[in-house]
Amino acid sequence: MVLPAGSTLPPLSYLFGVLGGALAVLIALYRRRVALRTRTVLAFAPWMVTGSGLYVLYQIGAAPEPLAPLFSSPTVYLTTAVLGGATWLVASRFQATDQWLAAIGVIGALVPIGVAVTLAHEAGSLSAGWPLLGAVIAVAISLLLWFGFARYQPEPTAAVGAAGWLAVFGHVLDGVSTAIGVDVLQFGEQTPLSALLLDIGAALPTEPVLGSGWVFLVVKAALALGVVWMLADLVQDDPPVGNGLLLMITAVGLGPATHNLLLFTVAGPAGL
Repeated sequence: MVLPAGSTLPPLSYLFGVLGGALAVLIALYRRRVALRTRTVLAFAPWMVTGSGLYVLYQIGAAPEPLAPLFSSPTVYLTTAVLGGATWLVASRFQATDQWLAAIGVIGALVPIGVAVTLAHEAGSLSAGWPLLGAVIAVAISLLLWFGFARYQPEPTAAVGAAGWLAVFGHVLDGVSTAIGVDVLQFGEQTPLSALLLDIGAALPTEPVLGSGWVFLVVKAALALGVVWMLADLVQDDPPVGNGLLLMITAVGLGPATHNLLLFTVAGPAGL
C-alpha cells in the first residue's frame, strides 16, 4: 500500500461526479488546445496550495457538509484539478491566461487558509513558528541546490526555468516539513514509503543529533533534481507533455508540503 493512512473514497455519487467533471475538463482543454507553458506550471502553484487548504479543512472538521467528501484524501487532488482546469479553460479566452489562472488560484487558496487560521486562532491552537521556519529553510536549501545545479547543468536549468526550481522547492519543502513534523513536533507519518525512509533515518547512528527526517529530505531533493534534469529535453522538444509532467511532479511535492505546514499551524500534533 502506498496511499497515506486515512485515505478514503467518497460516496459513488460524489466520485462519479468528480470523475465526470475531470473528463469533461480534459476534453474541453484538448479541443481548445490551451497552451501548457513553463509559466503555466508556475500559475498552478496557488491551486496546489488551495487543495492543501481544502484537505486541512476536512481534517479539522470545518469543510461545508455537502462538499466535505470532495475534500477528503485522495479525492481533494482531483477536485482541485477540476477546479483549476476549469478556471484555466475559462481564462484561456482572455489575454494573460496564466496571470488570470494564478490570480484566481491565489484567491482560492486564501479562502480555506483564512478559515482554518481563523478557527485555530479562536480555539487557541494557532502556532506558526515552526512552519514559518521550515518554509525559510526550504527556500534557502532549494535555492542553493538550484544555483549549484545551474552552475554544472546550465542548459537543463534554462530549459525548465523557474518552474524547475518550483518543483525542487516543493519537494525540499515536503522533506523539511516532514522532518520538522516527525523530529520536532512529534507528528506521525501516514505514507508508507515515506515512513520507510524515516525508519531508515531513525536506525542510523546520526539519529540522536540529526533526527530521522534528514534521510527523507535528502532523497526527496535528489529525486526532484534528477527528474527535473530528465524532463528538461522533453520540455524543449514537446512542451505540452514535458510541462504536463513537470506540473505533476511539482504538485506531488508542493501539495503535501503546504498541507503539512498549514496543519502544523492550525491543528498541533495530530498526524501528517
